[in-house]
Amino acid sequence: MRIGLILGDQLSHSLATLRVLDPAHDRLLLAEVWDEATYVKHHKQKIALIFSAMRHFAAELRALGWQVDYHHFDPDSEVRSLGAVLQQQIDHHGAAEVILTRCGEYRLQREIDNDWPDRFGVPVRVYEDDRFVCSSAEFAVWAEGRRQLRMEFFYRDMRRKTGLLMENGAPVGGQWNFDTDNRKPYAGEPPLPPSLELERDRIDNDVLALVEAHFANHPGHLDRFRWGTTRAQAQAVLEHFIEHRLPWFGDYQDAMVYGEDFLFHSLLSPYINCGLLTPLEVCEAAERAYWRGDAPLNAVEGFIRQIIGWREYVRGIYWLRMPQYAQENRLGNERALPAMYWHGESRMACMRECFRNTFDHAYAHHIQRLMVTGNFALLAGIRPQDICDWYLMVYADAFDWVELPNTLGMVMHADGGYLGSKPYAASGNYINRMSDYCRHCEYNVRSATDADSCPFNSLYWHFVERHREQFRVNPRMRMIYRSYDRMAEAKKAALQQRAEWLLANLDEL
Repeated sequence: MRIGLILGDQLSHSLATLRVLDPAHDRLLLAEVWDEATYVKHHKQKIALIFSAMRHFAAELRALGWQVDYHHFDPDSEVRSLGAVLQQQIDHHGAAEVILTRCGEYRLQREIDNDWPDRFGVPVRVYEDDRFVCSSAEFAVWAEGRRQLRMEFFYRDMRRKTGLLMENGAPVGGQWNFDTDNRKPYAGEPPLPPSLELERDRIDNDVLALVEAHFANHPGHLDRFRWGTTRAQAQAVLEHFIEHRLPWFGDYQDAMVYGEDFLFHSLLSPYINCGLLTPLEVCEAAERAYWRGDAPLNAVEGFIRQIIGWREYVRGIYWLRMPQYAQENRLGNERALPAMYWHGESRMACMRECFRNTFDHAYAHHIQRLMVTGNFALLAGIRPQDICDWYLMVYADAFDWVELPNTLGMVMHADGGYLGSKPYAASGNYINRMSDYCRHCEYNVRSATDADSCPFNSLYWHFVERHREQFRVNPRMRMIYRSYDRMAEAKKAALQQRAEWLLANLDEL
């Protein structure tokens, strides 16, 4: 008899573990354990989503004839780790082998590979997670010999491999990427899509009560929990996105609107990342909408690029560069994360709004993360590991393999440009162009040196000046340095003075 351990981000009936095992003779194990729920203070909604989805998935497996052992969360239990739960099951059932699919975190996978076989005294067999389009080994082959790993070229290879939006070996529409069409601010038209209300069952209510009782000191709120916790509900969210959001997703995927939490975004990443949906099925659903004439090419291509392009790309970098990658800090940033990232209050309307969305829903879309809360951390010189841990804690879709490269590499440019060719640094002008946030703010986005000037403005030029040695030879930064160097000395001094005051008073902003 073998035991198959299924993790909280592996809730897929197509999982390799399930294909290997025999329901008539083998057993499955799912476990809610203290160590995994608390090694960082995960958002309450993230814990609730994973626990409830695990319980529903276990019920589905039992209905299909599997023998399932389920370890429910117990704060008083002495069994606090996955390894300890697994040891109990091996001892109880006399298992001859443990079967797993490769997990999504280097920390845990290293423990599985290095410690578990000797600890348990039985073979531990790990299978590749083939729910992804590109295996880690395939990505390593693609990356070999390349000085820089450009996502665009990787994405084109994934398009060729999957055949998505391809005709006769060429991209549909005659070009690979329609990103330049996807940068419109939202001005009220078309109307925002209707919300999708999902029913809660006894399992959901039990888990919500458990999380409220035992994770009260974790960030976030549960009163607006809206995530689906079954595959059927995740499929309903996918269908809702295809019908009501995808047609305008491309145009407005970078837009931000005060008081609007979701706009035309898919809200699918938590389901893909925990396994309730697979990457290819959501891409194929979007592609079908294009061929039916229900969604334009720029929207469908942009959506597919995020999944088979960017998502697969950052996973490849994660497994290629860990564990050293997690310690990268090429800009030498050592400032602690400001208190506002924990309590959510700020005089900056953009930051306050993104924090509200984050704590209310365990969600913020990619521009809110990259160009608001992430941009501020970059400009303020926050320690990369601090902001990486924060993103891992507060978002329902955050698992280490996807969160770490996105935050450390793309947001913080801490890898020296390995992932991105230039830092995603911007002044308040970008936020003003892509949102209406500045209309709700007490700071003046059109000023950079006055006492009420937008903090992003002077911090941007302070960032540019203090990292001149790193970036002055970057072709994509030369125009920025030419602009700064043409400024009057008095203006440059005023910018630096305002920024220095801001950096000394981050908790007052």
